Amino acid sequence: MSQTTASTEEEDATSSSWALNDEYLPNDVALYMASMLQQVPELCALGSCSVFWRQLCASDLIWVSLSKERWPALDLSEDSIHKKEENSKQSENAGNCDHPKLGWRAFYIKWQTEMAERAFSVLELVKQSAHYESLEVGDYQRAMELLKKTEMGFKDVQLYLLTPKRSVLVNLIGLHYCLVWLGIQSEYVKAALCTNQIGDRNICLRWWILGQWVNGFRRADQMHVGIASLTKLLEPKQEQFLFVIQRGIMHEVLRVQISADFRTSAWIARDMHSQR
Repeated sequence: MSQTTASTEEEDATSSSWALNDEYLPNDVALYMASMLQQVPELCALGSCSVFWRQLCASDLIWVSLSKERWPALDLSEDSIHKKEENSKQSENAGNCDHPKLGWRAFYIKWQTEMAERAFSVLELVKQSAHYESLEVGDYQRAMELLKKTEMGFKDVQLYLLTPKRSVLVNLIGLHYCLVWLGIQSEYVKAALCTNQIGDRNICLRWWILGQWVNGFRRADQMHVGIASLTKLLEPKQEQFLFVIQRGIMHEVLRVQISADFRTSAWIARDMHSQR
């Protein structure tokens, strides 16, 4: 009987040592521990442990940092938020303002839903413009312009564009956006490609250059072809690939086409002259 009692007391002592709450752990230390979690799923998992951790993980001090890190393009400074709050008081649509009036956690959830909807608009544009897994450079550039207006961060691009379930055309748009618009370093983009297992996907780029005039005759138009994986596009020697896409149709360039696969291109069965 005494052995059973001793065993029970030992189990209670062990369990209580793991029961980290406000009786055993100061709030500032617990808050610091929770703020060290960089991923929202990890933070939510910690918050599900007890009432103490759920209340602490909902702190604005944690979610303001996560919000600013995920959406650096948004002006989330205190001065900007104060101005928006003042403007919202004078506006009839105060309930639709984009500042954390209801708390930073609610703000984070709201903007994650908003970013998902904006990403869907980009996906729909690519879907409607693509033919046989190919995009004209004009459609590609329109998708890029729409993506710039979404104010998506690097994390959003990884979640909605740089995924295996999206086409390689969408992957390319996301990669291009991260490098040129967000200014993400190539090693971080490469890590995202490797994590999502899409780095080996190939992109085929073809562009036609106007033939030169020689002795009163114009030579045939020249077609240039480039094929590279998404990972290879991050190398310095592949800078021309993205430059041609970004430059588009100008001066001597007649047409630029981006394809998911050279063999399934919309142009492979067409006569060269019919593509002008």
